[in-house]
Amino acid sequence: METYGILISDVYELLALANEEPHECGCHHDHEEDQECECGHHHDDPRDQIRELVDNEVIVQGWVRTNRDNGQIGFIALNDGTCFKNVQLVYDAKIVKDYKGLSHINTGAAIEVLGKLVLTPEAKQPFEINVKEYRLLGEVDPDYPLQKKRHSMEFLRDIAHLRPRANTFNGVFRVRNALSMAIHEFFQQNGFMYVHTPIITGNDAEGAGETFYVVTKDKDPAAFFGKPVTLSVSGQLHVEAFALAFRDVYTFGPTFRAEHSNTTKHASEFWMIEPEIAFADLEDDMDLIESCIKYCINYVLTNCPDEMVFFNEFVDKSLVSRLTDVVNSDFKRMTYTDAIEELKYAVEHGHEFENKNIYWGMDLQSEHERYLSEQVVKGPVFVTDYPREQKAFYMRLNDDGKTVAACDLLVPYVGELVGGSQREERYDLLKKRMEEVGNLKGLEWYLDLRKYGGCKHAGFGIGFDRLIMYCTGVQNIRDVQPFPRTSDPIKY
Repeated sequence: METYGILISDVYELLALANEEPHECGCHHDHEEDQECECGHHHDDPRDQIRELVDNEVIVQGWVRTNRDNGQIGFIALNDGTCFKNVQLVYDAKIVKDYKGLSHINTGAAIEVLGKLVLTPEAKQPFEINVKEYRLLGEVDPDYPLQKKRHSMEFLRDIAHLRPRANTFNGVFRVRNALSMAIHEFFQQNGFMYVHTPIITGNDAEGAGETFYVVTKDKDPAAFFGKPVTLSVSGQLHVEAFALAFRDVYTFGPTFRAEHSNTTKHASEFWMIEPEIAFADLEDDMDLIESCIKYCINYVLTNCPDEMVFFNEFVDKSLVSRLTDVVNSDFKRMTYTDAIEELKYAVEHGHEFENKNIYWGMDLQSEHERYLSEQVVKGPVFVTDYPREQKAFYMRLNDDGKTVAACDLLVPYVGELVGGSQREERYDLLKKRMEEVGNLKGLEWYLDLRKYGGCKHAGFGIGFDRLIMYCTGVQNIRDVQPFPRTSDPIKY
C-alpha cells in the first residue's frame, strides 16, 4: 500500500473532472481506460486517480476549524488553505491510538493526519478521511480569539493578522486573488501591455492636493529629489506616455490619498486599475469598460463558486442574482444633462432625496446615482458629458465649451463603480486648462505628449478594492484589504 500526500483542492477538482464526460479538447473516450483521444491527446483518467487514492493511504496537513467528539467517534473540519471548502476527518477510538489527545485538539491548531480517503457521494461533502494516525504540528493557546461562533466585523478588524482564517475573510481574499487574475487576463488577452508606473511622483494627477509627502529623516521635503515629492494618487499621467508608444496599456497597482475620511468607501492606500487606449474616443472607452466589468464578474462567478454561495447566503442574499443581471445587461448611456432632468422629475413627483436641491452643475451624490441606475434605467448606466468644473484638467472639452467627454459607470446597489474620459489631445486647449488650474509647472512633459505625435486617446480608472466590495457584497473597504491603511493609527 502506498501513501500519497494530497491537497484538498486537488481532490475536489479530480472528483469534479470525474463527473465530466467530455475533455477540454472536446473529445470523448472510455473512462475505464487511459488511452489516446481522437485528437491525439493522451489524458489521465481522473477516475483512475481517484481509485488510486481510495485504494491507498493519504496524508493531509491543515488547520482545525472545528473539532467535536462523542466519546467514541470524532469529527474535525480541516482546511489546508488550498480552497474555501474544508474536508471532514473522522476519527474512531478503536483505530486512532491517541483518541483522547486528538479529541482535545483546539480550533486553529495545525495538524497532519494519515488515513483513508472515503468517497461519500450521498453526503454533504463528496469525500472524507478516516484518520489512522495524526501529528500535532502547531498548538493553539487557550486565548485564541477565533472560536466557533459569529464574530463582528469590528472585532475581526482588530485582529487583522488572524482574520484571514475566518470564513468571510477567507472568501474575500480568495475573491481578491481571483479578481487580480481576471484583470491581468482580460487586458493581456486583449493585447494590452502592463506598465509599472512610479509610486513616488512629483505631480498630483487629480489636483486634489490630498497627498502624502515623501521626506527623509532631515524632514526637508526637497532634500532627496530636489523638489517636494509625494506618493502617487494615480498612475494615469505616466501610463498615457506609454499609450502613445504601445497603443493599449494598463497599470494596476497601489495608490495613496491623505484623506482624513472615516467612511466605508475610503482608505489611505488602495489599488487602482488604469487602462489607456490610443486612437480611441469616449465611446470606445465605454465599450472597454463594459467588457472589462462583465469579464471580471463572470470570472469570479466561474472561479469562486463556493465563495459566492457563502456570500450570497451570509452577506447579501441578492448578490449573485444582481451580479448575473449586470453581466446579462446592456449598459445604457445618458448625458449628465438628461440625468439632472430625471432627478428633477423624480423630486417633482414626490421622490424623497436627502439632497433635493437638483440643478445643472451640482455634484451627483450616491443617492442620485443609485436612483438613476436602480429606478430610471434599472441596470448599469453610463452618465456622460459632465460639467467641466467637476472634472480633472486632462479631460477633453466638448464642443459646447461647458462639458467634458467624461463618463461614470453607475450600477445598482453602489452607484459609481468606474470613472473614465477621453483625454484632451489638443495642445492649446490643454495648456490653457493647465494654466487655469495652476499645474503646468512640473507637468511640461505631459503637455509634450500633445506636441510629439499626439492623438486622441481615452482611459478609465477602477478602484480595485471597491470592485471587490461590489463582487462580494462586503460594505466596508477595510474588510476587503488585507491590512487596511486609513487615518486610524497603524497597528500592523
